[in-house]
Amino acid sequence: MDLVLTLDRTAPLPLYQQLAAALREAVLQGRLQPQQPLPSSRRLAQSLQVSRSTVTQGYEQLLSEGYFEARGGSGTFVCAQLPDDYLHPAGLARQQSEPSELTQLSRLGSTLLADTPLKVADPDGGISFRLSNPDTSQFPIQLWRRLLSRHCQTTSARLNYSSDALGYGPLRTAIADYLRRSRAVQCHADQVIIVNGSQQGLDLMARLTLDPGDWVAVEDPGYLGARRCFSAYGAQLQGVAVDAAGLTVETLDHYRQPFKLLYVTPSHQFPTGATLSLSRRLALLQWAKETGTLILEDDYDSEYRYGDRPMPALQGLDQNSSVIYTGTFSKILFPSLRIGYLVVPEPWVLLVNRAKWLCDRQAPTLEQCALTDCLTEGHFERHIRRMRHLYNQRRQVLVNALKHYLGSRVTILGENAGIHLMAKIETGLADQEVIQRAAVVGVGVISAQSYYLNEPKTGEFIFGYAQLDEAQIELGIRKLSQVLKA
Repeated sequence: MDLVLTLDRTAPLPLYQQLAAALREAVLQGRLQPQQPLPSSRRLAQSLQVSRSTVTQGYEQLLSEGYFEARGGSGTFVCAQLPDDYLHPAGLARQQSEPSELTQLSRLGSTLLADTPLKVADPDGGISFRLSNPDTSQFPIQLWRRLLSRHCQTTSARLNYSSDALGYGPLRTAIADYLRRSRAVQCHADQVIIVNGSQQGLDLMARLTLDPGDWVAVEDPGYLGARRCFSAYGAQLQGVAVDAAGLTVETLDHYRQPFKLLYVTPSHQFPTGATLSLSRRLALLQWAKETGTLILEDDYDSEYRYGDRPMPALQGLDQNSSVIYTGTFSKILFPSLRIGYLVVPEPWVLLVNRAKWLCDRQAPTLEQCALTDCLTEGHFERHIRRMRHLYNQRRQVLVNALKHYLGSRVTILGENAGIHLMAKIETGLADQEVIQRAAVVGVGVISAQSYYLNEPKTGEFIFGYAQLDEAQIELGIRKLSQVLKA
């Protein structure tokens, strides 16, 4: 291990004392961790181009101060128990600058610093009804390994920058084919832009369209990641109420301010689970045409519908280039894949392409190649069919358990799609009290209050069920009902 240390031979302070001070600072800053081995005196002397006795004296000083310890036959190590108060969290906090001292921040940086945490924390409990994560234990990892290996063995060209910043061409073609077939999206491969998850797609569109003070209409309740993204760029947000038929499009005419963007999750509204009705879809597109508003359609988990006939994407009904469509593979395959896509009208392609290049140049090529094969060879849709059957079984267990244990006190919303549902529970308790009582018996639940922009409702809870087996789901709801009775 080589240490980067600076010694000044022109300074009056002896070199061994400078070395001791530099090593002490490395420990205090965490660059040297407790029980970490140190270079031998001979090696460090060669690295720093000083005499070995200088290193030996520096080590001896820190040994006497309790920072280092010598282990016979093994060398010198940083002590497991360090003497300085500054090593404790309180001491480190005293050394660090306060956020208010970051005077160089842009408006975006200041907004992010002043905002609340960017995501709702996963709930505590052995049985956690956490949101949005697929069951990765069911992912065909051996198949994925073969697909990746196939492209690792062919050519080293995959290790270079891609020649196309829009994304791997065959993948964009495969996505366009899939979306036309499964979601009735109107597009060709040149309109598909590969992004690192749908969140990056939202960020790209926000930075290309929003100036500080612009108005954005968002669903209320709605997806926090979109709201935080828009507000970070200085947008003003107008929450639009959601009911059982999705976004209440008719209320848009009540607002006097012009909207630059409208963000919507029509296929499976987050978090209520409502599906935007066909009549409202047509009315929304007409409103966008008349007002010149750009619609961002987030189709984050439309593959999972249970019993209902699939509803075509809003983009597929658009005749006026009013809709930017985004989707992701993270909710279907596995979260760390971080491959999503934008489908943009043709006039937007060059602009979004340039913005994507400035942001991160490209998504990882090997993963794009493997995903292409996954799509074109039928593995992707086979996986969807298998997971749809599995999630449907878990969904039915959850719905039945809620009805059985909570009876007339529960109203279930959005149960026919996605990998979560929302339920309104009549308890007479504050939401936080429900969460705390559930946590005591090892059940983690999430209140929907954080997802409201205007007036949060009480008694609404979100249950993600993808990562729980049927026995866990039933036990979790039974335990929840017991603490609510108590």
